[in-house]
Parts: sequence; structure tokens; C-alpha cells
Amino acid sequence: MSHVIVKASTVITVDAERPRAEAVAVDTETGVIIAVGTLADCQGASPDATVTDLGSSVLLPGFIDSHNHPGLSGLVTQAPAYWIAPYVGYPSFADVEALFHKANAEELAGQPLLFNGLDRMLQGAPELDRVKLDAYFPDRAVIVFDNSGHEVYFNSGVIAALGWPNGTPPADPAGASFGRNEDGTSNGLAYESTAIAQVLMPMLPKIVGHPLHSCAQWYALMARHGVTATSDHSYSDDSKPIFEALASTSDCPIRVSLYHVSTESTCGEPFSSPVPDSMLRKQGIKLWADGAPWVGTIAISFPYLDTPTTRNAQIAPGATYETKMNYSRAELDAALASHADKGFQFAFHVNGDVGLDIVLDAYERALALNNLTGTDHRWRVEHLGACRGDQFVRAANLGIVLSMGPYQLIYWGDLLDGEIFDSSIGAQWQRIGDAFRAGAVVAFHNDGMVSPPDVLLNIQTVITRRTPSGQLHGPEQVISLDDAIKAQTINAAHVLHRDHEIGSIEVGKLADFTVLSRDPYEVEASRLTTDVAVEGTWVGGKPIDLDAFLEQVRATDPSEHHAAIVDAGTHIHRC
Repeated sequence: MSHVIVKASTVITVDAERPRAEAVAVDTETGVIIAVGTLADCQGASPDATVTDLGSSVLLPGFIDSHNHPGLSGLVTQAPAYWIAPYVGYPSFADVEALFHKANAEELAGQPLLFNGLDRMLQGAPELDRVKLDAYFPDRAVIVFDNSGHEVYFNSGVIAALGWPNGTPPADPAGASFGRNEDGTSNGLAYESTAIAQVLMPMLPKIVGHPLHSCAQWYALMARHGVTATSDHSYSDDSKPIFEALASTSDCPIRVSLYHVSTESTCGEPFSSPVPDSMLRKQGIKLWADGAPWVGTIAISFPYLDTPTTRNAQIAPGATYETKMNYSRAELDAALASHADKGFQFAFHVNGDVGLDIVLDAYERALALNNLTGTDHRWRVEHLGACRGDQFVRAANLGIVLSMGPYQLIYWGDLLDGEIFDSSIGAQWQRIGDAFRAGAVVAFHNDGMVSPPDVLLNIQTVITRRTPSGQLHGPEQVISLDDAIKAQTINAAHVLHRDHEIGSIEVGKLADFTVLSRDPYEVEASRLTTDVAVEGTWVGGKPIDLDAFLEQVRATDPSEHHAAIVDAGTHIHRC
């Protein structure tokens, strides 16, 4: 029997029965917490345990990101891919263009390239297409991923490499589409996940030399921000080898719950793996209602404004209503009917208020038809940028849990408020205060490649409603530090159906911890990200060595994971 006691200046447990403690005792063989309290309490429970004293540092439950894409995010943001989002060093399109020229001059001749994070609103970037990209890259294949994750741009080199007959894309898959010229040939655009996958996945093996290592870099990035558990909302069967390989490494820093894309015919089938369930499990099925605010594809009852920002992004003024739904109500009902009896959670991507009304109608019908009304089903809705307090009340009454995205306010808040939408809408974007007041279970996420997994910035923003520019938006939606921390710990665990094992520091739960340099309750709210730092994480009672994790992954043979990427793209094509 091997026990360790972890002592800190304070332990923030997120346990209502014992909100603060001095130490935690852990069985390192099982990774389970065996005592919480004073140092004397823990030594009494385990007299022979060694003591690890963290000094002035503070211990919290491991942070949880309730909605991410750790597999795809690693592939499209980490080297050799280029991450060009405005908040990672490319604030203007001129900065992006400079990188285009630099990469084209320095990369090996003919080497395909991938750029992720073009933002037409924040960078003032145009909507790229085949012609525009050919001007930058006449002699190589290039893909540029829009920062929304809902659109990709590609050049003639990609069209040739894909082998589309006469440059004509295949038929549009359900809920997605390809951009076409008047003669039917590709114009170098694809919209929504299944069409995007048919462009991206066949090209990735030509671009990414070591897929597993790229994904591991995203895991490490999450861990550096204090995250110990997340979900993948773009899982397909053929990506299983990558997730299993990462979960099998001795220093894997992240527990992953998988949400299988509904476009794959096997999405309702059981999941089995030799990897421990505590590290990797299939939790649910992912569906899409509408698109992204930043490209004009959300289903809303209020208008986009006619401004330089929206005109540059080529978004028509006015409300969109149901025209931007990816699926009809009948298609949504059919998808729910096919899988509601399988025991999986559903998770619906939805940003617009019209979109959420339609999803809640479909959910209510499916719950009633399957005798699930009033049960602990925890069906989910994701993002919810434009959604209203009364809708959150309805969701809570139906037992539906909310996974919300503070990143939308952080990075786009200044534009949302008066430039994209009227201030009466834009200032209230991400109505998190209303969500808590509705009595809903609210978790936070960063949506993978759409934004960095910066948990402390999420928390600082929702307790101040100030964007990085210092501007205040919708002070009515401010929440307490208690609620913000819960949204990234115990509430997120609840949303993932894992609150029985993670999310708080309690006896019997897994010993997943985030170590902070200071107590967040003792610093000014607006200085949380400057005065508090993540110093490390523990998973299963073990401090995580990210260098060892990355080195172990780097030493693996990448060839089998190239095959997994190709297979994933082929399978999505068939769907």
C-alpha cells in the first residue's frame, strides 16, 4: 500500500460540506482520495504516508473543460500546422499575409501547408477562396481553417490533390455543403463538419508528420492551463487509436469523454477499449443545430447590423430565423428517435435563440416518447451565445444541462456589443448570470481550436464581464467566483456525468488537482490572470510531468496514426 499526503497553504475543495482543508491523503495505487482535512486528520487516516508540502501554493480540483476537440485541435493548431488566430499573435490580416509569404518562402517546395484561425471579424480578413489563395500559394496545396471551425478555404493545389473529377466536389453531405462556381466546380470553400472533413482529413497525412505528437501538444497545452479532464466533440471510430494511444501513456495529463458525431452510422453503438474507463470513455452523441456567429450562420430572431465589420465578413444584415439551421426539425426528431434508447447523452451545438427553441422542442418530444421526462438524463446544449434566460429556465425544467462558452465574450465581446448586433443583444452575449439564476447546471468550455484553454481567463471574465480591452459588457450577467469555479470543476463534471468521481476534492473521488500560485479569493477580480498562475496538475494522485509525456509520445511510430487519419476522412466521406 502506497499513500501520499499533499499539503498546501489551503485546499479549495468545491465540497459544500467542507469547502476548505489543509491536506489531502491519496492512495497512489488506485489514485483515489482517502482523507481530506487537517494535516493531522490525514496522518491519522494514513500514518505511514509520505508528505508532499506544496508550501504557499493552493490546491483545487482539476479544472474541467466540458466541450473541446483535443484530437483535431492538436492536428490543426500545433506545429507543423500554423495557428494564426488573432489572440495567438496575428491580430490583423496583414500579420496573416506576412506569415503566408514567409511560410511559402521558407517551407520545402511543394510541401502542403495548413493554417488555422483566420478570423474575418477580428482580423478584418476577407473570405478567402481558391483564386485568392492561389495568388499567395501558386505551387503548393494550402488549407486555411476559419476560426469559427465551420468553414475552410483551400486552393487549386488541394483540389488537384483530392482528385475531384474536373475539379467538381462530391455531392453535399447532410448538414454541410461545398462552395461551387457557376459551372459546378469548386470555388475553394467548404461549410460545416462533414464537408470540411472531406477536404481536411485526406490532406492531413501530407501535412502533419507525427499526428500523435501534434495531439499530445494540445493535451499539454490544456494541462498547462490546469485542465485535467475534457471531452472530444468530434469523435469518430477511426480516431479511436489516437485517443487510446494518448490515454495509454504513463504521464497522460487529460481524461477524455468522447461524444460521437451523429453523422457516423455507428454513433449509437457501445464503446469498448483496453484503456481504463477512467481515462477514456464514450459518453454521448454530438449533433449540430446551427452554425457560428462570426460567419453569419446562426439561427436568430434579431438582426445582424449593417456595419463595416459585418460587411467585410460578408454577412447580410437582418435576422436569419430558421434559414441557418443545419437540419430540419424532422431530421432532428429522426436523429433523436434513432438513439434515445441507447443510454448516451445527446449534445447539441446551438448558438442562436431560434435554434435553441427548435432544439428544446425536439428534446422535449424525444424525452416524452422515450419515458425519460424527469429522469437524470443530462442531455446537453452547447455554446448558447445568443440564448435567453427564459430558454435556460425551460432547459433546466427539462433536466437539460448547459455548456457555455465565455471565450465568445472574451475575444468577440467588443464587436458583439454594437458592431455585430445592437447593444441590447451584444452586451448580454453569453447570458451566464441568467443561466445560473434559471437554476440550470452550467459548465464552461473553450471549444478546442476556437480558443486557447485558458480557464483562469474564463473565470476572470465572467466575474467582471470585462473583455481584455477593459470594456464592460452586460454587468447584469456577472456571476460570483464560487459559481465560476464550480462551472470549471464540479458543474463540468456533472455535465460529463462524472461528478461521482471528479470535480471536487472528496474522499472516494479520483485525486485530480490543479496547483495555483495564489488563492484566487485573495486577489482582485480583474487581476486574476496576472496575479495567479497555474503551477501544475495531478492526475490520479500523481504529479504530471509534461516533458516525459511529450517525449514518450514523440518516441512512438507515427505510421499507424497516419492511417487512422486517412480512414477517418474516408469514413466521414461515406456518411
